Amino acid sequence: MTLEAAPAASEVVATVYAPAHDVDVARTMGVHSRGTGDPTCRATPEGFWRTVRTPIGAATLLLRQRRHGIEAYAWGEGAHWVIERVPTLLGHDDDWSELSLDTHPALAEVRRRNPGMRLSRSGLMMEALVPAIIEQKVTTLEAHRAWYKLIRIHGDAAPGPAPAGMYVSPHADIWRGVPSWQWHRAGVDPRRSRTVVSACQVATALERAAGVDAATAAKRLQTLPGIGRWTAAETTQRTHGDPDAVSVGDYHLAAHVGYALTGSPVDDDGMLELLEPWRGHRQRIVRLILASGFAKPRHGARMTIQDHRAH
Repeated sequence: MTLEAAPAASEVVATVYAPAHDVDVARTMGVHSRGTGDPTCRATPEGFWRTVRTPIGAATLLLRQRRHGIEAYAWGEGAHWVIERVPTLLGHDDDWSELSLDTHPALAEVRRRNPGMRLSRSGLMMEALVPAIIEQKVTTLEAHRAWYKLIRIHGDAAPGPAPAGMYVSPHADIWRGVPSWQWHRAGVDPRRSRTVVSACQVATALERAAGVDAATAAKRLQTLPGIGRWTAAETTQRTHGDPDAVSVGDYHLAAHVGYALTGSPVDDDGMLELLEPWRGHRQRIVRLILASGFAKPRHGARMTIQDHRAH
């Protein structure tokens, strides 16, 4: 499909993506949603809805899982841009074939149960970076509340027949103009708001980083004040589908990985040591652990293989 004249907000652009491999829309797209109340993402009986601030303009995307493939519908000025990138968004380029799980049967079982979980690649840097900055060094609940409030105030209403309450995240120029008192009311401290504003001042250059490899993009991000390893990893996981990015510095992740793999909590260094045998695929291992349903136990149990012969 080639780009055409921008459709009206009420006009739909559609396609069917029929990959040769399994794709689980919910598992693959869930990484873009900042909690169940995110105004930019919504799972409904109709399918998975997502709003996007594309280089062409705002768009709403609906993905429907069907037996014959994944139906994709888009509305708004950026509809053609979004539809052209549906395969990439749904992990078309995400290759798990070289990931060996022979040494960990429990992880192999998780992968067997989730063959359609793929790493999504959005190609939109600011869309992933701004909420990652807002999530720095605060609880998930605090970060999500701030994100929801700011999006509803400064975002645009989603084009097309999106569910009520959905919005498109603001353009970088809008983020730069958010007054300090609104950041404060949303619960975002001056350090994080300054980091968002500073990043938005170089938004054009940052969006170009979506076109380079993930490692280079992460390094460029970390040259900006207030953006460290955790924020860069959280961003490239979404923009590049980075299979190796680990969110070092996350409050819960290291302990979760430690418990899952050894039965004991570890710190960041310990987590990286445990993940080292899978270098190049460390984000895939983290996703498998998170998809397993394994929860940190009160006593040191590790992931085990369940017997499904009677199921």
